[in-house]
Amino acid sequence: MGKVLFLDAFSGIAGDMTIAALLDLGVPLLVIERAIAALPIEGFHLHRGHRHRSGIVATSFDVHVEAHQPERTYGEIDAMLAAAPLDPKTSALARRIFLRLGEAEAAVHRMPLLDVHFHEVGAVDAIVDIVGSAAAFTYLGAEVVGSPLPMGRGFVKARHGILPLPPPAALECLRGVPTYGVDLDSELVTPTGAAIIATVASRFERWPSFAPDRIGFGAGTRELPDRPNLLRVVLGTPPSSTAQAIGSATHVIVEANVDDLTGELAAHAIEALFAAGALDAWATPITMKKGRPALTIAALAAAESADRVAAALMVETSTIGVRRVPVTRTERPRRVVSVTTPYGTIHVKISEGPFGPPQIKPEFDECAAAARACSVPVREVIAAALAAVPK
Repeated sequence: MGKVLFLDAFSGIAGDMTIAALLDLGVPLLVIERAIAALPIEGFHLHRGHRHRSGIVATSFDVHVEAHQPERTYGEIDAMLAAAPLDPKTSALARRIFLRLGEAEAAVHRMPLLDVHFHEVGAVDAIVDIVGSAAAFTYLGAEVVGSPLPMGRGFVKARHGILPLPPPAALECLRGVPTYGVDLDSELVTPTGAAIIATVASRFERWPSFAPDRIGFGAGTRELPDRPNLLRVVLGTPPSSTAQAIGSATHVIVEANVDDLTGELAAHAIEALFAAGALDAWATPITMKKGRPALTIAALAAAESADRVAAALMVETSTIGVRRVPVTRTERPRRVVSVTTPYGTIHVKISEGPFGPPQIKPEFDECAAAARACSVPVREVIAAALAAVPK
């Protein structure tokens, strides 16, 4: 209670990955087993295991069906959950998740909610994943924050035929949830996973401001070509003291006005601000009292780095005080890939997210060094690096 549970879905989310990650975090398996045992369903067993993904040993969670399962409608499942001797909070959360999933299926198939049916094995999987996840989230009692979700492309074969990705029901579940496209032909967010995170998350951020305490990894069943198929969950303590003083802001602008700084000293001060942890720093010409020309030396810093950056500004300039302005920064999700060019290996930063086409930028210093070494214009190295980025 009082902590933040962050669902870092960099490879998407599914029901089994959610339970696996929460088990890896430290939720006892008995919490899941007791919740499932309270339901009048049988003919299956649960298995907790481990999978290796990119050197990370993650927990896996599987439902092994051993006997024929009936098709169940949403109305039947909801009535079953309402009548089962579950913890009241677990029951209420599971029913809310199933309601979101049922409404999504009803919208896709244009049929009444109570008549939506879940097919055999899929129904058992969804019931176990949703009730088990609800039990785990209830056990933890933390505020849940989700990351924006990556959307794969292509098609998937389902009982009703070939469906486009992301699956229509998953997309219906994600109304109001931030998403971004990735260049991958794969189902990254399943309808069950979408219903779970869309229901339990109070907000969505790229990364919340908190101090991580415990970390868990849940493994998916498939290998992905460009990322580990994992769901990371992080339980942490929200900011206090200094960070709380600036409210919900994630970053701080630290600045001071000085009228006796030469250009050389201003440049040195900006370098010192970067060394202290500033994310950006700049100087702006201004006019102070009595018409004196001056500079505003400013820096953008993460909230936890603000004290160090402010101290550097005080040390490297003649100011007798600094201002702090709390701000919140919206960022594109970013990743760095290494590409091979005729001029050597170059790192390329790719900024994605729901903000239009990706921004693709080779590291300029590496391009400049390669250009000098190969005696070619730097623009040729940049062009070669851009051409080598996987489409």
